[in-house]
Amino acid sequence: MKQVPLKPAGDQASRGGLPLAGQWPAFLARLIPAFLLVAALLLLTNIRAIIEHRFPDPDDALRLLEVRDWLGGQGWFDLTQHRLDPLHGGVVMHWSRLVDMPLAGTILLLRPLLGADGAELAARILVPMLTLGVVMALLARIAWLRLGARGTTMTCLLLMMSPPFVTQILPMRIDHHGWQVACAVLALSGLLARRIALGAWLAGLGMAASLEISVEGLPLAAIFAAVGALRWFRNEPGRFWLAHYMAALASGSLLLFSLLRGFGDLAQHCDQMSPVQLTVLSVAALGSVAATALGQRWPIWGRVVVLGALGAVAGALYLGMAPQCRSGSFDMLSPTVRHMWYDQVAEGLPIWQQFPVWSLQICLPPLFAFFSLWCLIREGHGAMRLFWRDYALVLAGAQAVALLVVRAASLSSALTAIPLAWLVLRWFNRAQDSAVLPRIGWFVAIALAVEPSAPFTLYGQSSQQGNTERTGIYTNRPPGTEAASGNQLVWSVWTCHIDESAHALSEQPSGLILAGLDIAPELLVATHHTALASGHHRGARAMDTVIHAFLSPLNQAHAIIRGQKAQYVALCPLTAESAIYARVAPQGLAGQLLAGHVPGWLAPLPGPQDARLKVWRVVR
Repeated sequence: MKQVPLKPAGDQASRGGLPLAGQWPAFLARLIPAFLLVAALLLLTNIRAIIEHRFPDPDDALRLLEVRDWLGGQGWFDLTQHRLDPLHGGVVMHWSRLVDMPLAGTILLLRPLLGADGAELAARILVPMLTLGVVMALLARIAWLRLGARGTTMTCLLLMMSPPFVTQILPMRIDHHGWQVACAVLALSGLLARRIALGAWLAGLGMAASLEISVEGLPLAAIFAAVGALRWFRNEPGRFWLAHYMAALASGSLLLFSLLRGFGDLAQHCDQMSPVQLTVLSVAALGSVAATALGQRWPIWGRVVVLGALGAVAGALYLGMAPQCRSGSFDMLSPTVRHMWYDQVAEGLPIWQQFPVWSLQICLPPLFAFFSLWCLIREGHGAMRLFWRDYALVLAGAQAVALLVVRAASLSSALTAIPLAWLVLRWFNRAQDSAVLPRIGWFVAIALAVEPSAPFTLYGQSSQQGNTERTGIYTNRPPGTEAASGNQLVWSVWTCHIDESAHALSEQPSGLILAGLDIAPELLVATHHTALASGHHRGARAMDTVIHAFLSPLNQAHAIIRGQKAQYVALCPLTAESAIYARVAPQGLAGQLLAGHVPGWLAPLPGPQDARLKVWRVVR
């Protein structure tokens, strides 16, 4: 095997890294050990969650339930969760079978060997690791071509040091956010391709898959289009990239919609790909292709005007066909649900409403990455310089979205790995050539660039009191998460341990549960019952009913429960949701139950119960 020269990262970046042709064994020798190391660390640090079958988030539980229903015979195009709000026909989810497929495939493959429960647990472990492997391989390929061998290894390892990304690919984390990161990195790879058309189609199809998974990918799809537009404006070598990208995005979206959604539901939805989004993408694609084909000799201002007009037409078409979408994807939420649920979900809030330590981790590493990219652009030449410029634009757009919705920080955090790898290696080389004090300074700078929140996290863990639970590496605790009594902090649905605590409930006759929105999905997974609502916005009507029932005085709550024909009431005392109910309405049903005041129309279940999950039977 040909030896790979281990040049400094800065030299490799300025020379264009290393080619992959003929170097696949050397590339894999860098990628595979790094992946195995990161995967092993994730498995070891989350072994307790695996043993206890914990879901990091309610979305993960409902995702498993959707896969179960599909494997149990539910139709390919039927995405209804029939065990939520059953009196009204269930809740039609806006999710995609694209994310269900790797889970279902793993379960079907391993079920004969491990049984149904073992196969599900294996899928909850292996699929996140598969997601990690895809993201790492795509980023490693870019790093190899642009930074060389050492930069590749460092890029892979820095992914482990990125909490916003790691929280989306933890073992047991089977929701869609990790796959959207993979789609975005695939699209980024399209900017690197020497064959313009091939790279643009790769990017367009990658973003089409991202949009099919969730329309949260629309801002990033627009950012890639803006990068292509800049190439066309400046008449650069990749000036036709925009036309190919938009054609791939539109055609890929149409194909995926027909294969995964079907044509049974052609309503204009704001929270998933539907006819309005497909129409807008098709018009934008046709306009982009026509503009780039006919406007090769237009001046820059003429190109700006044409694409600006095209964007205005697309926006007007979108709002004209779906005026309800002016208020966003959550237009169906009542003011009560928006205030009591949506505004309390920390991951959906902007950066200025987060804990300072978490905000630091989201904001500071990208700043160092931008400094690194500025250096790479300044030192680069030709195609290299253009690539780093485009990389910086994509990262800037992803970071802007992350500042508005911190859940999106998983992507911007992953994208910082490559420029940070270059910067860390350069600073490490300088530290080796420095005296003792300057060397300490360089290592402090490296620590700030990679993991600025580490000192605060270690301090918080060392001073942690009581039985506080954490999810993953960080948890953003929403307002009102002090328990109704005492000073114990509450964090997540993990405190319920529903897989263990729901045994008494699972032995009861089937019935409808009025449960906290956050714990409802796990109750459905662990038992045979149905639930009125979960924290999923398509069930907004039932969500409003649940919240009003828990906040209402006992007599009103009784009337609501009888009207919904619920047979059980369930709460976990140590969850943020329960604490918020008790704080907002101490005299409401939730507040009274948590204080130990049980009305006569409720009775505890017969037999021993687990104190972590409180369940009552409606007796009259």
